[in-house]
Amino acid sequence: MADLRLFNIIVLGFSFMLIFTAFQTCSMVEKTVLDSAGGFSGHAYTSLGILYAVFSISNWAAPSFVTAAGPRVSLFFGSLLYVLFVASFLKPMVWALYLGSVLVGFGAAVLWTAQGNFLTINSNAETVARNSGIFWALLQCSLLIGNLYSYFVFQGKSEISESERTKLFAALTGAGLLGSLCLLILRRPRVDDTDNVLNLNARTICSCCSAIHSPPSPLATLKRSFQLLRTKEMMLLSLAFAYTGLELTFFSGVYGSSISHNQHFGSEANGLLGISGIFIGVGEILGGALFGLLGKKTNAHGRDPIIVLGYVVQITAFFLIFLDLPQNSPIDLTNQPTYITSNKYVAILCSFLLGFGDSSFNTQLYSILGFMFPEDSSPAFALFKFVQSIAAAVAFYYSNVLLLEWQLLILVVMGTLGTMGFNIVEWSCTRASRSGYQSI
Repeated sequence: MADLRLFNIIVLGFSFMLIFTAFQTCSMVEKTVLDSAGGFSGHAYTSLGILYAVFSISNWAAPSFVTAAGPRVSLFFGSLLYVLFVASFLKPMVWALYLGSVLVGFGAAVLWTAQGNFLTINSNAETVARNSGIFWALLQCSLLIGNLYSYFVFQGKSEISESERTKLFAALTGAGLLGSLCLLILRRPRVDDTDNVLNLNARTICSCCSAIHSPPSPLATLKRSFQLLRTKEMMLLSLAFAYTGLELTFFSGVYGSSISHNQHFGSEANGLLGISGIFIGVGEILGGALFGLLGKKTNAHGRDPIIVLGYVVQITAFFLIFLDLPQNSPIDLTNQPTYITSNKYVAILCSFLLGFGDSSFNTQLYSILGFMFPEDSSPAFALFKFVQSIAAAVAFYYSNVLLLEWQLLILVVMGTLGTMGFNIVEWSCTRASRSGYQSI
């Protein structure tokens, strides 16, 4: 049983690595690629904004879909919609760009809901932290592979030709399709209720917890989601959820475009786009290893120090980006003066810091949600993705018009609020845990 479940986790992580090698590389280079397609009137940020808007709405329907189809079928279905979106860039068309954004938004909700469900049924109290760490590390390897390829394709070029675009997206489509096919070899574990129940000592200790119950119906899960959304704890955590959505938009779409638009980097600008993605991935993987695989040790002093570390790291990155890049670089090619001489090494350092900080926030949010809502994990994580994706959609829309300085200011304000909200909930849970209090 243990070997079968570990096999499933490794296959799941490897499949997501391939799928998101395709998708994350696509989202990072989307604006640069579309800007290089002559006469194309579609907007990359609008496309990504539609994607995350549909993703946010679809999170309410995805649990019912997964319940009806099962996690393995849902994983395969959702992954195919990702592959279709990436394939649409082989020949960019406005209608295909926006239709693909709608489809992949729904596919993302189904895929991630099914992923959480499948990870849960293949874990128990002793293996859930390890399995989450393995999955996270494999997933974030996607940032290395795709961006390393795009670096060699774009290196030394100021524009991306049709043949270069075709080579890149043919390779990305192939990687995504291979990842989808790998999901077909996932095996159904034999469920042993006594083995799969998470440690009851970690049962929810806040006022919004619920008693252990049998698996709810899709309608009951939806009702529970609305109930959780109204609780003080979830409202405070939603500040952190929203921040992760804003900074996801920034490092996955805006920052790479800002680097490639910076004419101070000359012919290296598009090549730096791939290197930036690689170092974001390095930061994500390092954070996943430290806070996921070694979670028992790093959590010994609570989750709040890790959140504060991630906050400080990202605020440092935002300040360096403010100094290093032109203020209109998210929107168009520019050679505007900067506060310091634009330095490619500073830009790449910021990429690493962004990835490490993102990993700090996400691993601790997964940890606190699993701790606080062990019997309501599906609606709790659905709310996480709902708020995160709404924030990401909003950020992609304002990324079309706001200068870099204003985008960074929004991130600083929301990062501060998100860190405060998380810490208030963490301290409340710590006090309740130490006093031995447990509500039903």
